[in-house]
Amino acid sequence: MATIIKPSAVIRQNYNEISDLCKKTGEPVYLTKNGEGDLVVMDIASFDQRMKRLELREQLLDVAEQRKNGADGIPAKEVSEKLRKRIKEKKNV
Repeated sequence: MATIIKPSAVIRQNYNEISDLCKKTGEPVYLTKNGEGDLVVMDIASFDQRMKRLELREQLLDVAEQRKNGADGIPAKEVSEKLRKRIKEKKNV
């Protein structure tokens, strides 16, 4: 998706339009002041999704670093069994 850039006056004059644009595209809107970058606005759902992806990426990098430093992992078969068990438990609730 293309980067959306608007002058900062737009947020004051057309808040609903900017809000709708953020929600519709799921992308941030970059606001300028005097031709220079000033703020980034995005809807909460998109922000939360991006934060969750960043947190997951950090966790994956942390695990990769631990493995690189010799930490023992859990065999895939064991992980698969645990996941199946938890899914079964959730279905029974």
